Amino acid sequence: MAKRIDISGLTAYYGTHKAIEDISMTVEPRSVTAFIGPSGCGKSTFLRTLNRMHEVTVGGRVEGKVMLDDENLYGSGVDPVSVRRTVGMVFQRPNPFPTMSIFENVAAGLKLNGSYKKSELGHVVEKSLKGANLWNEVKDRLNKPGAGLSGGQQQRLCIARAIAVEPDVLLMDEPCSALDPISTLAIEDLIGELKERFTIVIVTHNMQQAARVSDRTAFFNLAGVGQPGKLIEIDETERIFSNPSVQATEDYISGRFG
Repeated sequence: MAKRIDISGLTAYYGTHKAIEDISMTVEPRSVTAFIGPSGCGKSTFLRTLNRMHEVTVGGRVEGKVMLDDENLYGSGVDPVSVRRTVGMVFQRPNPFPTMSIFENVAAGLKLNGSYKKSELGHVVEKSLKGANLWNEVKDRLNKPGAGLSGGQQQRLCIARAIAVEPDVLLMDEPCSALDPISTLAIEDLIGELKERFTIVIVTHNMQQAARVSDRTAFFNLAGVGQPGKLIEIDETERIFSNPSVQATEDYISGRFG
């Protein structure tokens, strides 16, 4: 079930380095929220705090709150592994498990969770591949290696793997940056379909993509060299691209800096 995310006063560190500072926003369920901004301004770091992947990096820690409906994901006693099941992630470069077949790639999370009987796996794998618009392309070669697919197919395989465990939220960190235009369009179309079931947050350097796929857009920027990244503004995507409230947002979107 898609859930709402409420972030308040979130600051993230790598050791003593403050990467992002005092970020507060709401991400609505069954919507797509895009993060844009220049390189190094903390977009991906912020995205990774939303499922506690930030902590995987040595010295990674946060202050502040991330609420998924009524649950504080950083509350005492909350298991980070269970958070990552609830808040799935698709990375910049497709990363199918190289030694696994297409079927095994999609089933991997289900087997890890132990949440399905063996007899049910086939149905869930098929449903997930259909959900990622990949089933018709791979249904006759499910036992072939996932790494043998094209780049765009591999990324959709990774999306199928992520949605197989039925997360509430799907995070995507530049999911199209390594793909050709046709594969990019396929992923964008898929995002539009998946938001009917999931809350989606996407980081993208492609502003046209943000304009095409998102309902709301958040602009991040650095106050200066060595300074932490900050949220400059967040609004309906149409407004951000046509009439932003902050001059820095307009400068970035129009290419005057960044």
